[in-house]
Amino acid sequence: MPRLRAVLGRLAAYQPTEGVHAAATRTRPLSANESPHGPLPGIVEAITAAASTVNRYPDPGCGQLTRAIAETHGITEDRVVVGAGSVALLQTLLQSVGDPGTEVVYAWRSFELYPILADLAGLRSVRVPLVRDAHDLPAMADRITDATRLVLICNPNNPTGTMVAREELLKFLARTPPTCLVALDEAYYEYAREPTASSGMELVEAHPNLVVLRTFSKAYGLAGLRAGYLVGDPRVVEQLRKACLVYAVNGVAQQAAVAALGLEDQLLRRVDATVRERGRVRDTLVARGWDVPAGHANFLWLRLGDASAEFGRWCTGKDIAVRTFPGEGVRVSIGCAEDNDAFLAASAEWRRREQQGP
Repeated sequence: MPRLRAVLGRLAAYQPTEGVHAAATRTRPLSANESPHGPLPGIVEAITAAASTVNRYPDPGCGQLTRAIAETHGITEDRVVVGAGSVALLQTLLQSVGDPGTEVVYAWRSFELYPILADLAGLRSVRVPLVRDAHDLPAMADRITDATRLVLICNPNNPTGTMVAREELLKFLARTPPTCLVALDEAYYEYAREPTASSGMELVEAHPNLVVLRTFSKAYGLAGLRAGYLVGDPRVVEQLRKACLVYAVNGVAQQAAVAALGLEDQLLRRVDATVRERGRVRDTLVARGWDVPAGHANFLWLRLGDASAEFGRWCTGKDIAVRTFPGEGVRVSIGCAEDNDAFLAASAEWRRREQQGP
């Protein structure tokens, strides 16, 4: 056996929810936080046109997409880095700060790839427990040391759906040394309706050590094409671009993302529909006695503790794919109304069975 890095022997491979793709024609896909809406005609046209050029390399600098993102947010192009989904940019961030002996601070539980990417980059993870499913930013600030190179804040948090308020974030940034990078992972921000929250996009210019990550996988419905971006200080962006894998964002993805930005109003109306469904599903669950925090993304978090694995298996048996975190909870994506109704029916049946006992 050839010698590979020792860390690989300690890592658990990422495991998608069982049955999500194997029985896609019958399984209700409520585990991966995908948009339930198919691509708009304008996006399909862009994909079709771009497909005729796949014998050529894509633009390595993603110039047209970078310009479109900059115009959308009213910023200069030198503040934007494009990558193959926000997760690829997270990997770039961690690799870019990961000198020997350095640390990354993040809340736990949060996005499950944080510890894997940190280990691969050679950083020591400092996990700060959530408080009632939400980030404890004062405790996270307390854990920053001279060895801390990066703080990750998932906002809204995956998988709990909770949101950091603007004032909390400002106080945290005031306590963070300017030499420590803070990354706001806003993959689900378009679904947020919390009045006290604000995007890091509004704060980047005043905080050179802050970067914000967004994705086209969720609200824009392009999960299968892998495109995302990071916004930050031009000096930080210049260095991060050096670390990005060249040609990582294929030409089809670039053109689809440009088209999606041009159709943003239509796409965000679909997001509004998902937000309404989120409210309907949560209200129904809470009325039936479930413990479900107010979610600000396109999913809900069910606090099930030791019953999580059993409930996850129950849903699988009903051909409903959910994301199970054994011993903690279950995350259920908001899908189309039909799939949501099937989940509500399955959850109601499970609760009746639990209440009746053996």
